Amino acid sequence: MARSTTHTSTHAVTNQPPRLVGYDVYAADRALTEAVERHTDPALRDEVRAELSALGRSAGSAQVQEWGAQANEHPPRLRTHDRYGNRIDEVEFHPAWHRLLGKGVGAGLTSAWTRPAGHVRRAAGFLVWTQAEAGNGCPLSMTHAAVPALRADPELAAEWEPRLTSTVYERELRPARLKAGAVFGMGMTEKQGGSDVRANTTAARPLAESGTYELTGHKWFCSAPMSDGFLVLAQAPGGLTCFLVPRVLEDGSRNTFLIQRLKDKLGNRSNASAEVEFGGTWARRVGEEGRGVRTIIGMVAATRLDCVLGSAGLMRQAVAQAVHHCTYREAFGGKLVDKPLMRNVLADLALESEAATVLALRLAAAYDDGSEQERALLRLAVPAAKYWVTKRCAPVAVEAAECLGGNGYVEESGLPRLVRESPLNSVWEGAGNIQALDVLRALQREPAAFDAYLTEIGRARGADHRLDTAAKQLLAELGDLEAVEGRARRLVERMALVLQGSLLVRHAPPEVADTFCASRLGGDWGSAFGTLPYGLDLAPVVERARPVS
Repeated sequence: MARSTTHTSTHAVTNQPPRLVGYDVYAADRALTEAVERHTDPALRDEVRAELSALGRSAGSAQVQEWGAQANEHPPRLRTHDRYGNRIDEVEFHPAWHRLLGKGVGAGLTSAWTRPAGHVRRAAGFLVWTQAEAGNGCPLSMTHAAVPALRADPELAAEWEPRLTSTVYERELRPARLKAGAVFGMGMTEKQGGSDVRANTTAARPLAESGTYELTGHKWFCSAPMSDGFLVLAQAPGGLTCFLVPRVLEDGSRNTFLIQRLKDKLGNRSNASAEVEFGGTWARRVGEEGRGVRTIIGMVAATRLDCVLGSAGLMRQAVAQAVHHCTYREAFGGKLVDKPLMRNVLADLALESEAATVLALRLAAAYDDGSEQERALLRLAVPAAKYWVTKRCAPVAVEAAECLGGNGYVEESGLPRLVRESPLNSVWEGAGNIQALDVLRALQREPAAFDAYLTEIGRARGADHRLDTAAKQLLAELGDLEAVEGRARRLVERMALVLQGSLLVRHAPPEVADTFCASRLGGDWGSAFGTLPYGLDLAPVVERARPVS
């Protein structure tokens, strides 16, 4: 009997935006490009622009976007033993992961310490590369941030710094001296202590060779467990101390580094975070015994800035996708981007993204400057920015996904990956309360840090009455630091907003600064995005955020 053929095609696909691909992620970001130009010596601008545009084109390419999707669809797997029963404790990654990490290392995202304008160009690159895939930002960040900690021991720094700042990525586990480049991880927190690292119980027993120890204990979170080396905190006879734990020893044997399991995380799926055990693990001391926190604090400060940069990158990509979608999508007789209510939402999101970017690059520039005043500013501004910017990331990502409607709830859009990733930087390197308390400590113990902050926001004095009023109110609140802990979050939020307002008033287009000050500082703002006050010029704010290069 003959079988009939039924055609199931119903209609052509229309009114769907083109995929946002094949563009320069860096050049398309006006807030970022302007910040880089502002903080870079004119003699270097052409070189830096070319370098970052090359990375931006890579991040926006179809190939790299596919790598990001593959790395998330095929998360790392733990192999504790080989086929013969030997303990190997290795983590297997999809090839796309290694390609992404290799591109990041090759682009100089671990070499800020060795180049002119190194922190600004590296910060911009980190923000751009996060938009391709955020997971490989962890080893890039750890490797970059290990340098200031290692400098507590000049001999160790001379040995390891050239490897960490190399632009060569070699994935194989072998002695670091045989590799052209190395990556680093970190192990600080333990089950019983979490952020309270002074509660750590991992023990360090001195060995016969000066500066070497044997570690016994555990780490509840170990970042990037396939790295060549790790900075670890442990209790030595003289107190909590920082140690360098190599993954492979000089003779080619594996150091004792037992990976118990990988964390099954909400987001950051492409990256491995592990629980590890030390049992007779060989380590070298970094800095003096009993000064572990002071030694590692340089690493922590650098990774906290990377949390700000990572969140700024995620926000930028979420906003770019939302504006791109609404530019092409038609509903109710016109483009979504032209609808007053959608324009209000998009402008509100764009403000949050630009404020985060401008603040992050200002802090990177302070690292490059290196003066005493700029170092003092970082002491206060980094934890304040880390607190506020990372907390704004999740609501921005969720609202941006809603701009795409049901399409934004579908994995293929990429927005769900951004939503899952968005809370991470708020938790990593000390959650919100830790940052707020760190700001309070700086206010109470380091007058130079507060003076540097006042100098920075004072550069915009008289330019906007709402900013001036907010600064005066902040000073009044800062005048009473007794019993301040319970209101620390509110205080740090205001400090971050005033700092962002000062930067935007000085450097952003008038419509951006005006809208930010009216909503974030002037009090004319609702509880959700899309509640900007009536009468502001929002079209240029949205157009400025459109990803066109």
